[in-house]
Amino acid sequence: MSQRNTPQTPSDADNLRRRSTADSPENHADPPQHHRRFPWRPSHNERLCGPHNPDIVVTEAPSPDTSQHFCHYTPKCFLAVYRGGQCGISARSTSSRYGEEGWHDGTTKTTIRAENELEANREANNYKFGFRKWKGPVTERPIKDRSDVVRELYSDLNIVKPSTEAGSVINFGNIIYVLLFGWWISLIYFLICPVMFLTICGASYGKLCWKLTCYFIWPFGKSIEKVSDGLRKCCVKFPNCEAIPEGDSEGSKEFDKVKESTPLLVSSPVPINIPAVASQPKILSNHWRRFSTYVWLILGFPPLAVVHSLACVLSWLLVFTIPVAKMNAKTLSTVLLMAPEDVQIQKREMVYGCKSKVLLCCYRAFNWYYYKYTVQGVNIFALNLLPLVMITLILGYTDKNNYYTSMEAKFTTAIMSIVPLSYFIGMGIASLSAQSNFAVGAVVNATFGSITEITFYITALIQGHNAGTKCLEEIVKAALTGTLLGCILFIPGICMVIGGIKHREQRFNSRSAGVSAALLFISVGGVFAPTLFSKAYGNNMVCEGCTNTAGNASTSFICKDCYYDTTKANQQWIIAHIEPLVYTIAVLLPAAYLIGLIFTLKTHTHIYDIQISDGQGGQGNGHHVVHWSRWRALAALIITTLLLAACADLTTQNIKPIMAASSVSQYFISVTLLAMVPELPEIVNGIQFALQNNISLSLEVGSCIAVQVCMIQIPLLILFNAFYDVGFVLVFSDIHLWASIFSVILVNYIFMDGKSDYFQGTALVMVYLILLALYFFAPSPPSC
Repeated sequence: MSQRNTPQTPSDADNLRRRSTADSPENHADPPQHHRRFPWRPSHNERLCGPHNPDIVVTEAPSPDTSQHFCHYTPKCFLAVYRGGQCGISARSTSSRYGEEGWHDGTTKTTIRAENELEANREANNYKFGFRKWKGPVTERPIKDRSDVVRELYSDLNIVKPSTEAGSVINFGNIIYVLLFGWWISLIYFLICPVMFLTICGASYGKLCWKLTCYFIWPFGKSIEKVSDGLRKCCVKFPNCEAIPEGDSEGSKEFDKVKESTPLLVSSPVPINIPAVASQPKILSNHWRRFSTYVWLILGFPPLAVVHSLACVLSWLLVFTIPVAKMNAKTLSTVLLMAPEDVQIQKREMVYGCKSKVLLCCYRAFNWYYYKYTVQGVNIFALNLLPLVMITLILGYTDKNNYYTSMEAKFTTAIMSIVPLSYFIGMGIASLSAQSNFAVGAVVNATFGSITEITFYITALIQGHNAGTKCLEEIVKAALTGTLLGCILFIPGICMVIGGIKHREQRFNSRSAGVSAALLFISVGGVFAPTLFSKAYGNNMVCEGCTNTAGNASTSFICKDCYYDTTKANQQWIIAHIEPLVYTIAVLLPAAYLIGLIFTLKTHTHIYDIQISDGQGGQGNGHHVVHWSRWRALAALIITTLLLAACADLTTQNIKPIMAASSVSQYFISVTLLAMVPELPEIVNGIQFALQNNISLSLEVGSCIAVQVCMIQIPLLILFNAFYDVGFVLVFSDIHLWASIFSVILVNYIFMDGKSDYFQGTALVMVYLILLALYFFAPSPPSC
């Protein structure tokens, strides 16, 4: 990237700049930087720098005597971090201010490059403690500023490419198209073709069906073109013209200018817009006055509409075949409604002739990069799963007696419906936080950030209480523990593995990770304190299978299957000792969470020292388009929460057959399926951060969820139980207790040095799998 306004730095900094440019997904020059102050700027003491990320862009550090902290933004959003010892005067001044020990502990200055102010605010929120980390943008980025790969995803398939750029049309994806779509679409056209010929008047449409039969069996490298009257006249008068309309000298000059300035080989298609002929009146086609047109609309068009609609739906749901969906949609909406004589199909190279206008030209039916495709900022996978939510609700609440679907199928669709709803909640939180101040963002993250899990837990507790069983309460406890273990071990572990494979070694802010680790210690200690208290002073141990081999009552008994069971404990003892302790913890844990917010965001903001840089001269300011406005984001959060509550209710209603018929322990199902499925969007975000060499945010994804589980979700469950007694007692089984304590100790050891690689990630994942094996072979809860 261009650093024209950046002062000279040491040679090692230049090497870092070049390395970061090579790693950047979009390498091109940035315009000169301009500064502007954001209304939410950090305090003046945010001027530290330190070890964070080895692949960085070095920019100018603020002067130590500057009394204001200026934030500015730029396109090409990625992070630039100062290493300790490379910061010159600023590093020495901050080192003396905060102490040498604090400097070497990993304090950082992070420079965020963003498209506009809202994107800068979203990026800054990612580094704030207690905020959910969100990868996707909240504003719409112009297509012209995107990479060539992304621009191709949003193309309309109407650009003819040269053979050197289009490449070979014989590839695996196109062959799969023939097997999945091409043969039966062509077969329908082949069957309709003689029908149209038999009508006599529809013979021209019969010819069109034959052309499209040959086209859809292998459409790649061929183009469907529209021949217009004006262009026909142009070609009659100038048979060898280069698409220069008649009587438009200014248009001719404009076209020549574009033609001369267009490179021969470009990285992306360059559409040529031919100016319209202004001197001639528009001639209305008599296509809709013909009798044959209505014969076609009655006999030929309806079955083809069904065929193309089906092909659109199937190819859209497969995501990677979206070009097939675009091709079928364009055919249905445009080609089949045109006069048949105006449709030409031919194989052509990139020649801008005046005979026709290209409507459709496809070269590839399969593109892996469509996992990036979004509609109004919504990822294509989350969008495609929305119909599953509607199907789940319709079947779940209409088919009460399971005539059409089984309870197992309802449970599966209900638990899978939580995934897109969790994604929409995350997007709504990110959008609303980016457009609001810190206080509103913190409240939104603290409430809606845990709404997915809280909704499921509360509905499960109510279902169990109404059914008079403690099984669902044990399932809730297992799901809480599973979420805790997954966020402490699996999410950072898998991110370290994937990020370490690509970047070999990654660095993160060990100081901020230490704050999260300390809060995890407080969280686990508080959550499991009633369990330890109950084991130390309680009398709720139950033993089964006690035998006396000697047959003498005076000799000792041999007992097996001993466990702690709160359902058989002395209720008076629980009310007198356990409940006061639980309510005390329910107050202390949110207080610790609030202290963590004050520590990281007010008194010790230098831990997350964020600076926003702008390299586009402020051109992006005021020109961005927000995907979701504040009211739309709020409405999406409310509607999604209601849908989530319904899906959670259906999950708990239909979970009983899964628990009863399964040969696997209920513990295992709870800590895996019920705990980690709602966290899939968070896992994807963490992996994307790791692939972009931003392992700090990948680790914070898991830490944020784990802290919220202990310090927000569990106190909310206790508060709910206080007002609506469902018999929830905060006493966990031994396997939950020791697995959580061991996980927190291990993750603190891994985070100690501020570096990560795939081996450390593998260690975390392996420990997580070992714990899952324990749950897999553990006996089911006694109450289930």
